[in-house]
Amino acid sequence: MPIDDSKRFLPVRIAVLTVSDTRDLATDRSGDTLVGRIAAAGHELAAREILRDEAALIEAQLRDWIADPAVDCVITTGGTGITGRDVTPEAFARVLEKEITGFGELFRMLSYAKIGTSTIQSRAIGGVAGGTYLFALPGSTGACKDAWDDILVHQLDSRFRPCNLVELMPRLQEHLRAA
Repeated sequence: MPIDDSKRFLPVRIAVLTVSDTRDLATDRSGDTLVGRIAAAGHELAAREILRDEAALIEAQLRDWIADPAVDCVITTGGTGITGRDVTPEAFARVLEKEITGFGELFRMLSYAKIGTSTIQSRAIGGVAGGTYLFALPGSTGACKDAWDDILVHQLDSRFRPCNLVELMPRLQEHLRAA
């Protein structure tokens, strides 16, 4: 994937939310995976939290970060499956203004090459709200690596060509300025 070295790298301020009933900071390997990759790519960790699988808690945290001008992007890990406790996509649905359908589609396509038809159990989703990008990833470290290494590292790099999400950031709320 082409990086245009003539363009300036613009670090993105990313918040990481782990959704789990059982993990804490000492056992949050998926969150650690994302935090390490965010730093290695030159981005800034804006915040990190761990919350239980409860849609109201997830929604409230998303809304707080969406309203925070120091957060450009939120990446969650966990709660995207199909069991009764998996409610991250439902929380996302309550806050998203626009879904980035291609994110979930591409994630599952890439995942299929590694885990086969088990990928249908993932409800990974991406979108935007209040000028903030939101991405919900499965809770496994493998899924976090795949989503970051194969999609997000490129789309969150301002030098990536032919286009990237960073160059769209100034325009995410242009509908508000027109009103």
